[in-house]
Amino acid sequence: MYVIAVYDVNEKRVAKMLKLCRRYLNWIQNSVFEGEISEVKLKEMVIEAEGIMDVTTDSLILFKSRNSRWLDKQIVGQEKMSTDNFL
Repeated sequence: MYVIAVYDVNEKRVAKMLKLCRRYLNWIQNSVFEGEISEVKLKEMVIEAEGIMDVTTDSLILFKSRNSRWLDKQIVGQEKMSTDNFL
């Protein structure tokens, strides 16, 4: 499946969440990630994220689609991290 992940965590936990999300998805901008991921890997990532987060104040939002073809991506301005160079 194709996933866009966005997190908002306390600045004390930002580095850990960044490192976690980079292991599973492609970083595209600040706390935004995208990419293809299996259901099992996504569950694994969510469990690890819950271990980092304070679920009473932090958030992780996941937008899921069966395939990236079903999403139109429009970039206005400079793209922070291009994923065009991936095979």
